[in-house]
Amino acid sequence: MSEAWRYPTFLLCLYGFFSNLRPLEPFLTAYLMGPDKNLTETQVVNEMYPVWTYSYLALLFPVFLATDYLCYKPVIILQGASFVATYIMLVNAQGLRAMQLLEFFFGVATAAEVAYFSYIYSVVEPVQYQKVTAYCRGVTLLGSTVGSLAGQILVSVAKVPLFHLCVATLVSIILAFFAPWFLPIASRSLFFHKSDSVVLAEDPTKGAVCVSMENLSKEKVEDNECKILLEHNIPAPLAKVPQPAVGSVGGLDVLKILWGDFLHCYSCHTLLAWSLWWALSTCGYLQVVNYTQVLWENIVPSQKFMIYNGYVETVSTVLGALMAFSVGFVTISWTTWGELCLCGFTIVIAVAVYLMDTVENIWVCYASYVIFRGTYMLLITIATYQIAANLNMRRYAFVFGVNTFMALMLQTILTLIVVDSVGLGLDIVSQFFIYACYFATIAIVFLAAALRRLAVRCRARPSSASGSKDTDLDSVGGVSSLHDPEVILPVDDRLPPQG
Repeated sequence: MSEAWRYPTFLLCLYGFFSNLRPLEPFLTAYLMGPDKNLTETQVVNEMYPVWTYSYLALLFPVFLATDYLCYKPVIILQGASFVATYIMLVNAQGLRAMQLLEFFFGVATAAEVAYFSYIYSVVEPVQYQKVTAYCRGVTLLGSTVGSLAGQILVSVAKVPLFHLCVATLVSIILAFFAPWFLPIASRSLFFHKSDSVVLAEDPTKGAVCVSMENLSKEKVEDNECKILLEHNIPAPLAKVPQPAVGSVGGLDVLKILWGDFLHCYSCHTLLAWSLWWALSTCGYLQVVNYTQVLWENIVPSQKFMIYNGYVETVSTVLGALMAFSVGFVTISWTTWGELCLCGFTIVIAVAVYLMDTVENIWVCYASYVIFRGTYMLLITIATYQIAANLNMRRYAFVFGVNTFMALMLQTILTLIVVDSVGLGLDIVSQFFIYACYFATIAIVFLAAALRRLAVRCRARPSSASGSKDTDLDSVGGVSSLHDPEVILPVDDRLPPQG
């Protein structure tokens, strides 16, 4: 029984590797605007790519519910089928309408990623969560890196046409498609289907999770704002979050559970701040990553010059992984300095995007993109840790989903106004200037939040010595939550690292 996790993990890793092994990916825009598809920049940027954004947003929540109701495996198969449909059309189809339909299928595949990253938790024991998460996430990164590097070597060294890269990507996707058919069927899920052990592990009278003062004493004092137990301050609507009964539950019950979780989790100021940054920055990140190849094509047309997009994607992915890994060795009071750090690093991101836009040199653009991705990966890893640090699995999956949904909503609005031809339909250079200003605005918002937090702490510090109870609380949480109403949470919350 102890080895039962190996088989599904192997199949999931096999699927993750080959589905992310896409040699065409760094050259997709060049392929679409080249002789194979012969689309114009306006068609690609303003009429084709926005379809993915709209599809992803529209499908994310329905696919999330379907994933839980169908117990993951059918949705993973759907994702594989959507990838296959996407690349079959990319090989054979012609015309703008066909490419827009292709983007819809890719939106289905992207929305279904929730099934890939949550299936494994339903078929393995909690003691294996950290191990299997590392394998599944690591192998997707490896597949992406190998695909980008292989694509660049084939293009720049072997002079392989981009069409052949598209065929190679399709072969990799088809290989991936066979793996999920052999996955074991999950017998339980987070909401619709719950086993006895899952239900008993959750206390229906408590909030997001439970944390004892003994556990708090083992934490760093600055990281416990949202862990102080203040039962007498529980808002009435949040005192009880509805829990599912053993077995299957109805859709209305699930929606009530989700709404209760939403109110409960986002009542924490710290979680709300990191989630806000997550949503705002991910919106901008997706826009930059989605359209950066168009900017590169604008600076150095692939029909006239050798391009090195694959090397750049490889380096930026590896740097992002190293930056994410380095978070584990950083010791800093994120509660005190987190918002200031978010401000500083977001300024770095804004400057990188501005340089990409204004300096018409492809090497500066490449270097700025690498810095941009590396910095984002660093910050999103920290945000993930801060948000997940003490949430149970069900709630951190939900919070991450809500944050992603909000990011997509913002991205849809930004795309509709700035990119889509029904809006302003701006050229790519003007778009990137707006993205630079967007990140600069985020930095200003978090600078104001950081200054306000420091001011509150300075005012609270002198009064913290006024009573022994306050002093005891301060020794646990850094600043007494009795003096700072922002940190009042429903009873027994804990806030940790995504696997």
